[in-house]
Amino acid sequence: MFEKDINYIHPFKIKSKNLIVETITNTLRDSKTARWTALTIVSFTMLCGYYIADVMAPLKPMLEKELLWNSTEYGFFTSAYGWFNVFLLMLILGGIILDKKGVRFTGNMSTIVMVAGTALKYWAISTHSLDGMHILGMKAQVVVAALGYAVFGVGVEVAGIVVSKVIVKWFKGKEMALAMGLQLATARLGTALALFASYPIAIWMGGVAKPVLLGLILLCIGMISFFLYTIQDKKLDKSVAAEAAISGSVEEESFKMSDIKFILKNRGWWYIAILCVLFYSAVFPFLKYASDLMVNKFGVNPLVAGTIPSLLPFGTILLTPLFGSLYDRKGKGATLMIIGAIIIILVHTLFSVPFLNFKPVAIVLIITLGIGFSLVPSAMWPSVPKIIPERQLGSAYALIFWVQNWGLMGVPALIGWVLDKYCITGKRMVDGVSIPNYNYTIPMMIFTGFGLLALIFAFLLKAEDKKKGYGLELPNIKE
Repeated sequence: MFEKDINYIHPFKIKSKNLIVETITNTLRDSKTARWTALTIVSFTMLCGYYIADVMAPLKPMLEKELLWNSTEYGFFTSAYGWFNVFLLMLILGGIILDKKGVRFTGNMSTIVMVAGTALKYWAISTHSLDGMHILGMKAQVVVAALGYAVFGVGVEVAGIVVSKVIVKWFKGKEMALAMGLQLATARLGTALALFASYPIAIWMGGVAKPVLLGLILLCIGMISFFLYTIQDKKLDKSVAAEAAISGSVEEESFKMSDIKFILKNRGWWYIAILCVLFYSAVFPFLKYASDLMVNKFGVNPLVAGTIPSLLPFGTILLTPLFGSLYDRKGKGATLMIIGAIIIILVHTLFSVPFLNFKPVAIVLIITLGIGFSLVPSAMWPSVPKIIPERQLGSAYALIFWVQNWGLMGVPALIGWVLDKYCITGKRMVDGVSIPNYNYTIPMMIFTGFGLLALIFAFLLKAEDKKKGYGLELPNIKE
């Protein structure tokens, strides 16, 4: 028998009969309860963040009606998510801080930033103080709301890096892809709730700002949840240190700034980063406009237009862990990414066909897109630790997210500009206010192009894996 203390396992087990001392090499991560509890806590924090990230997506018609925004202004606001991450290199700085300071400091900091940015965005769209004011030739309300969204974007993206490293920390050599899949699924539940509920909430509570206020409250709870997680993280570090002292293992070399150069010279890392930005540019910006697509192409009532796009993240809640578990046990990570990219191409191609404008078609295509949306991330994120050493993972994920943010910043602005420039087909009256009708054929063709490029880089990644032997096609769980 041996005792359990706060560090999970007492370092020695003594057999009294022959006085043989046996070293125990377990750490807190070997407790299923401990590691799955840690995952649950950080996943909830990301759920709250994802809700805020997409809470405005179903509100585009209401923004046009209540706040008199146009598609270009909406695209400008949506693109703000990546401003600071891209141009001020905040994501890269966050990754370096993570590798230097650890998940506790960086996670607490990022959740506070998320709350601050969301509070500014809520104030901008709920106050009348900015009425009639302009900044740089644009409505002050749009600019200030965009600044708040940009600050939030820094916090949520850095938090995403932190959570990725948390999962590697707890699940390396175990159910890592399943854990990442479950975390993504939980976060996407936040997206689904935003797409499904924000427009009805705005109607029932009497204002476009009310769903954002709800999200701000949720985000404060998520921030507190992460603060509580840090207690568990301290215990894990203590148990790892105790195990290292007993086994005599050498502590991994700490992160150095020169490691950035090592990451950037890694061709496999570049293929994943480019695949990431292309794939997410074909999905997340699409979701920003998906509710409006349902209204304009499929004739769905704006009150329930977010219901159909919400099927996508709801579907990923089940499928992403399933595909992650498949990767853990059977491998085929690069192959899963290829299949996911093919599905993205198929769905956006069919969305771009003008005469396929029946609601059942929209539902089937959204569900199918959810399958592709589950396949690629469930294999992509767990593949990074196979290419990059753990001490560099924070910076590696940060650099991938930085590349990704170019797409998350540029594509929504591009789609908004294209809609206003080339896609207005007329006007319709909503509660006495005239708002445009749009033809979404060109935007959907743009999304199809991103899918085609993603497929090319998925094949390049598979070829690089075969050449370098990263093990992307091998299982994650070590027998």
